[in-house]
Amino acid sequence: MSEVKVNKISPRSGTTVTLGDSGDTFTIPSGATINNQGTATNFGATGSASWTTTVKTTDFTAVAGEGYFINTTSGAITVTLPSSPSAGAVVAVKDYANTFDTNNCILARNGSNIGGVAVNSTITEEGIAVTLVYVDATKGWLVTDSGLQSEAAGPQFVTASGGTETTCGNFKIHSFTGPGTFTVSCAGNPQGSNTVSYLVVAGGGAGSQNIGGGGGAGGFREGRTPTCSYTVSPLNAPAGLPVSAQAYSIAVGGGGTGTPGPSGSLGTSGAVSTFSTITSAGGGMGGIGSPTTSAGSGGSGGGASGNSNPTGTGGAGDTPPTSPAQGFPGGNSGPYAPTSYGAGGGGGATAAGSAGTPGNPAGGPGGAGATTHITGSPVAYAGGGGGSAWCSGSGTPGSGGTGGGGPGGDNPGTATPGTVNTGGGGGGASATPVSGNGGSGIVVIRYKFQ
Repeated sequence: MSEVKVNKISPRSGTTVTLGDSGDTFTIPSGATINNQGTATNFGATGSASWTTTVKTTDFTAVAGEGYFINTTSGAITVTLPSSPSAGAVVAVKDYANTFDTNNCILARNGSNIGGVAVNSTITEEGIAVTLVYVDATKGWLVTDSGLQSEAAGPQFVTASGGTETTCGNFKIHSFTGPGTFTVSCAGNPQGSNTVSYLVVAGGGAGSQNIGGGGGAGGFREGRTPTCSYTVSPLNAPAGLPVSAQAYSIAVGGGGTGTPGPSGSLGTSGAVSTFSTITSAGGGMGGIGSPTTSAGSGGSGGGASGNSNPTGTGGAGDTPPTSPAQGFPGGNSGPYAPTSYGAGGGGGATAAGSAGTPGNPAGGPGGAGATTHITGSPVAYAGGGGGSAWCSGSGTPGSGGTGGGGPGGDNPGTATPGTVNTGGGGGGASATPVSGNGGSGIVVIRYKFQ
């Protein structure tokens, strides 16, 4: 194989150099680079342009084979297409500043048809890119490709309003301590966020009077979406909730109402809290022994009265059932003793209420609630109310469960209500003093917003 080494090939006459004859093959070896400083024609491939990254801000004449980023922020720009184009010539334009809708890009035909019509073309679509190829004298320049930047979607995040809004790093938190609306204006996408984490706690049940049991905690339900990062409770459901652009009604359950008497009055159960498809049941009220009334069932069950013969049974928790369970049952009464009584504590989100004890009477402690960091710091919710105690001297009332449960009362001490916006159960009362109200619930929604 012969080899010719030169630095430049120039025509012997005229301006055209011909390499080889028809049917010959020229091989460009691996690693070699062809650097085109002029115009390449008749290479067979058409429909693509080499983009010039210097942004155009004034009128100009396009060169075949080139694409241009055009900024019409300061006014409309006219792009004059090449004159006497060859078949396969390509010109492309792109809306650099998303302003073609207000300040147009005008394609001046320069003697050739555009789409078979002898008129200039005006591009008015915001953000669009257009590629034109010259075909022949009849059709002239035809559009072969067009597209919008929005078609190559980047990360989009949930955008919403409602409740008390706070932020924690890249996460937004909406807290509802009463009824409201969570309004989603952008549902996001998987590259950013399109699901939300939630905490839905119902109102706690009230304690009852006459050696009354403690109120059960409001149902506790939590779900953390994978896009959120915080320490969850043991009751976390790991998927969170998908959202769409709409308004979601929020219900925050009130706590049950305690009773000031007469002796033997029954408290009431708490009310439900809801967000989207998530509903948490109100906590059950505490039971009483005279007249004998069983403790209420609910998110967590109320504690049984200490004045029960035979032994009273605490109310059922997780009613209706959820997965994970939204609460636990209330505690039973202590074995019947005619002169001293201990009532059961209300159930909590993570533990059942304890049974009362007679003799040296003590009310059963309320069941423990659950702790979550969804608001950015650890907060416990849904503790059961403590059961009451009574004897001719004094008894020891049950303590409230961690998470807002109110302690019970002795004779003649007054019971304590559950803490507001925790869903804690109210404490049971011994004789005539007031039994504790249940604590109201809360709804918290958290998502990645940037």
